[in-house]
Amino acid sequence: MTQPAAETPYVLVLFYSRNGATREMAEQLAAGVESISGIAARLRTVPPVSTTCEAVDPEIPAEGAVYASLDDLRHCHGLALGSPTRFGNMASPLKYFLDTTSELWMNGALADKPATAFTSTASLHGGQEATLLTMLIPLLHHGMVYAGVPYRETRLLTTQSGGTPYGTSHLAGAQADRPVDDDETTLARAQGERLGRLALAMRSLHEAT
Repeated sequence: MTQPAAETPYVLVLFYSRNGATREMAEQLAAGVESISGIAARLRTVPPVSTTCEAVDPEIPAEGAVYASLDDLRHCHGLALGSPTRFGNMASPLKYFLDTTSELWMNGALADKPATAFTSTASLHGGQEATLLTMLIPLLHHGMVYAGVPYRETRLLTTQSGGTPYGTSHLAGAQADRPVDDDETTLARAQGERLGRLALAMRSLHEAT
């Protein structure tokens, strides 16, 4: 099923954020997407996973982005996936949501769409690149085309905090109170711009199937 033709194509910026850093990265990346004429950014998050079976989250969060649905993913023209690092991997709430996407995988709904990833860690060597690489795996299983951050973005060579060719990253600090700096902001916006351009350029590939 393809997105209705009358609707503006969009990049889904799907993230989980515990302390707000990954959310800020998501907002910067979305701003980069929307700097490209003809495509929009759609910010969505996922609910936390509770160890208490009886716990139920409200259908709409009290603040911030609303929770993602499979249709948000099905109809997107590109995907940016964001998560804080958990032992070199994505956080369990985001993994839990991705584990529910088998229907989209079986139908090839995401094949030939561009995707990218971004992350935030408490420490500089806290698993940024490992997290981005593990987030790449389910995207490849869905047939998506991964797009990192090319070295023409010279901030990759000068940053003293976050930023990798596998995707933008942020150093949040041990107390999660370090703001997203200028290098990280510039790289996140460039990543969003690139994804927006690719989503428009590749639109005909997946709409033809």
